[in-house]
Parts: sequence; C-alpha cells; structure tokens
Amino acid sequence: MLVKTYGSAVFGVNAATITVEVNVDKGAQLSIVGLPDAAVKEAQQRIKAALQNMEFQLPIRHITVNMAPADIRKEGTAYDLPLAIGMLAATEQVKSEGLEHFILMGELSLDGGLRPIKGVLPIAIQARKDGFKGMFVPSQNAREAAIVSDLDVYGVDNIKQVVDFLNGDEMPEKTVVNTREEFYTKMQSYSVDFADVKGQENIKRAFEIAAAGGHNIILIGPPGAGKTMLAKRLPTILPPLNLSEALETTKIHSVAGRMKRDEGLISIRPYRSPHHTISDVALVGGGSFPQPGEISLAHNGVLFLDELPEFKRTVLEVMRQPLEDRVVTISRSKFSIEYPASFMLVASMNPCPCGFYNHPEKECVCHAGVVQKYLNRVSGPLLDRIDIHIEVTPVSFDELSDQRCGEPSEVIRQRVVAARTFQEERFASRPDVHCNAQMDSGLLKSMCAIDATGQKLLRTAMDKLKLSARAYDRILRVARTIADLDHSEAILPNHLAEAIHFRSLDRENWAG
Repeated sequence: MLVKTYGSAVFGVNAATITVEVNVDKGAQLSIVGLPDAAVKEAQQRIKAALQNMEFQLPIRHITVNMAPADIRKEGTAYDLPLAIGMLAATEQVKSEGLEHFILMGELSLDGGLRPIKGVLPIAIQARKDGFKGMFVPSQNAREAAIVSDLDVYGVDNIKQVVDFLNGDEMPEKTVVNTREEFYTKMQSYSVDFADVKGQENIKRAFEIAAAGGHNIILIGPPGAGKTMLAKRLPTILPPLNLSEALETTKIHSVAGRMKRDEGLISIRPYRSPHHTISDVALVGGGSFPQPGEISLAHNGVLFLDELPEFKRTVLEVMRQPLEDRVVTISRSKFSIEYPASFMLVASMNPCPCGFYNHPEKECVCHAGVVQKYLNRVSGPLLDRIDIHIEVTPVSFDELSDQRCGEPSEVIRQRVVAARTFQEERFASRPDVHCNAQMDSGLLKSMCAIDATGQKLLRTAMDKLKLSARAYDRILRVARTIADLDHSEAILPNHLAEAIHFRSLDRENWAG
C-alpha cells in the first residue's frame, strides 16, 4: 500500500514542501531514501520505540520511504512525525483519508511525545501558500505557527493525538492567535528608557540623529562612562516595527531556534550584543548546516559591538559587505542561501588600552604610539561605514544625583518617526532606499545640496580639522537627517556644523 504525508524543509528563511511517500511490500526491511541526512536515517529507531510505547506496532514488512523531491537534502529530526504517521497509514493502523490536507512536523521522543522544532513560522507560511488546510506541530510551537492566518494549527503533545484526529476519535483544540492584537499589545514592552539616563545630553542627541536617519554610530570613551547603557536604550527610540517587519524578524529567529516557548510574534526591535570572542561564522552565519548569524538575528534592530578593537580583525571585516548590501549570502558547493541583515551598527570602544586617553581627570598611562596602534585595530573601510563618531565623557556627581527624570524614550521616538516620515516621502521612487543612511552618491547630489555659506563652512572644517575625504559624504548624510529633525527642506549651516561635530575619529592626529 502506498501512502503520502507532507512535511517541509527550511532553506534560509523560506521553506519548501516535502512529500513523504511510504510504500509497504513483502519483506522485512525499512529503507529511507531521498537524500536524508544521518538524523533522518536515525528516525527509524525513534519511531519504532515511540510507536511501541504508544501501543502501536510496525509489522515486519518491507517499508520503503521516499522523501521527494529527492535532490533536496533533508536535515534534522523534524521529519519524525510525517514518517511515523505515513508508516501507520501504510500499515492501515490509521486512516489515510485527509492526510493530503495537512503538514506534519515534529521530533519524536521515545515515549511518543513531541519535542519542539526550528523554523515553524516559514513552514506555516509555505503551507498556506501551497494550499494546505492545516498543520500539526508540537504544542510548544503552536502559537508561532498560528500567527499565519487562514491555516488551522493544531498543537499536539504526542503522536496518539494525531492518530485520534485522523481516525475521527478526538479533535484537538485549534490554536488561535489574534496576530494584530498580540503585535500592538507588545510593541511598547521595553524594560529600559532614556528617562533613566542622567546627563549625557549630547550623546542622547547623537542617538536621536542616528535613529532618525538609520546611521551607524560608534562611541569612544573611558570605562564606566555609560556607553553600554546608552546602546541598550537605542531600540526604544527607533520607529516601531510594522507587521511585515515583525513577521520577517520572527522568521529569522524561528529558523535559528531562538523563539521562546509559546512565543508568537516578535513585536519589538531585536537587540544583539555578541561577545568580542565571537567567530566569523557565528557573526555572519553559516556552518556545515547553515544557520543565521548575529547580524541576521539583529535584522530590523540593533547590533551592538562592545569594545570594538578587541574583536578579531577578520570578524570585523566580514561585516563590510552586509553593511552595504543588507543581506548575507552563504554559498556552498550545491546551494546558496541568503539571510536578511538590515541592522543598525552601534559600536563602542575605549580611546586607548588603559581607557583614559583624553579623560578630564585621570591620566593615560599608555606609551607613545600605543594609542594610535590601538585605534588602528579597526580598519578604515569599516569606519567608513560608520556615520557618527561621538566622544562619551564621564557623568559628574551633580548630574548623577539629580532626581529629575530625563526626556522619555516615547517623546524622542515621536520626533524620530516624524523625520522618518519625511524620508519615506522623499525616497518614494526608490524602493531600495528607506532612510538617509542608505543614500548613494547620486541621491546625495540631488537631496543634499548646500548653499555657498554651507560650502564655505564645510571647506573650513575639512582644512582646519584635517578631516579625511571619506568624511565628506558622511557629513552630508548626517546633516540631511538633522535637517529632517528640524522639519527643514534645506540643509542649513547649523545642521552642517552639528554633523561635523560627529566625526571625531576622522580628525588628523586625534590620538596624538
């Protein structure tokens, strides 16, 4: 007897439907073909024990399982459920009618229970696209799958619940999630706020500009000045995720297996802060079984690299292409996968190894030339992709002891959203450009024109501060954002002056 069940394979952040064909014939052998990996081949041992413990039996017959299309490699343990149900249906222990309407995915434990799997959201999206009526997944993944509308999602705890449903004995409860309600309820749930920050008004201003224009930013300052604390609060002033961005972000975290138990939709912008010992593959993604890296997990959010010069140079250099293209391409001999990587980079660093170069009170103990050598650990091409450089100074006791609250994040966010609205209207004819930081040289000429006074100011700054040539375009982009925050169509000299202030590391001999 031949029976077909349906599962799904995840590639990148998308999925493809897999047909599991089970044929029973004379003999005494179980064969799984269709390019399965070791984990799929091991499924026969898990399935045999699980069915026995759930009081089912696999008769001694020749069972051939083909996973089509056979040219796609099947990886992982999530195929246990469609394989097991196919074998039961082929041996007439469960009715096969209706199997064509459902996707089945889940890892079996030896007692017949189902363990959670990765990539449920892209699987559910593809199931709806392919016209399936519903899907069975482990109960821990049910809310994640139920985000997708027009798809019946059944969260089950063991294989017997699936068998009872197919035999018409018991109907499990559907998992229903009001996606929009869940999204709008949780979209403001941040545990930190800029109102908690004492002093640092110039740094808050720099973060507001960075958020308004999507600019990458680097903070230079001594230990304990508040660099990490400020970076953690940046997502609270970024424009809220829209539903499309939330789905895209959730897909990436689902594929990486980073979704929490019973979690549905990710409603706030992600914030990732990897340690400086991270490897190239962990940062950009890849591996023998490709997975999204930290820069993809930060998609639509913030990637914070603390103590930037301590990262291995090779790790930092692999970020250069994703910062420009906003995607990561993982290439292997037989396939190529793309992961989204549109994130804001926030980096911090000490000005020198001891941390006290340019400190107002403490003296730097580093030897001559050591400061410059330390700064040179960060390459020029990487700094070229960071628009805003800002020096962070320690907060005084008077500011720390001030009981008044600072400006809350929600107020700052309103100004940021207003500035982003201007940019959306300005770049309406360019769907690939969403904010000022993404402007190319052509857009710079048309969108960032400055008058004679501004030209003179910029020329003076370039000459006196010995700014590098790469600073010119960056200054114009940041000045455009400052003008947007001021609701100004033209870039005025005061906008340029403020933008010039945010180019600390481009000044010649900044580190002596």
